[in-house]
Amino acid sequence: MAASAQRVSQLSGCEQAFGSPIPVPDRTPRHGISEVSATSGLSAHTLRWYERIGLLDRVDRSHAGQRRYSDADLARLAFLTKLRLTGMPVADMVRYIELVRDGDATRAERRRLLVEHREEVRQRLADLHATLAVIDRKIDMYGEQEEAVAAGADGDGTTANHPSEDRKSA
Repeated sequence: MAASAQRVSQLSGCEQAFGSPIPVPDRTPRHGISEVSATSGLSAHTLRWYERIGLLDRVDRSHAGQRRYSDADLARLAFLTKLRLTGMPVADMVRYIELVRDGDATRAERRRLLVEHREEVRQRLADLHATLAVIDRKIDMYGEQEEAVAAGADGDGTTANHPSEDRKSA
């Protein structure tokens, strides 16, 4: 536990705000666009685009006109990044943020949107698990063939157990 606390204390404020958002994050603008880009993995272009299409509220500017992001902006970016990672379309993300801006009366609609998205994610996960099982089976087959060849079963790289399966299924 101490090592974990030490690692967290070594993170920049930007990394902490993005990696472990708190329920009520600080709204003080303090993080530059290059720092946010490096921390979030989003390009500066994407960050500006997120602001332009309304995924982020208007980002504060320094006296020199440079964007300054708050911990609250980073918390939202962390959530949006997870939604994109799960394949949520940007249009649905924008709809979700519009609902957030509309206040507490939209909680049921926000929940419904996330529940529907969760079902889509679960289906994709099930599809990926099924696909992974096919890949695992193919890997196992190659392992069995290598063992048989090593044991001298036959010289053409196939075994009696799987004579042409590899050629038919790629």
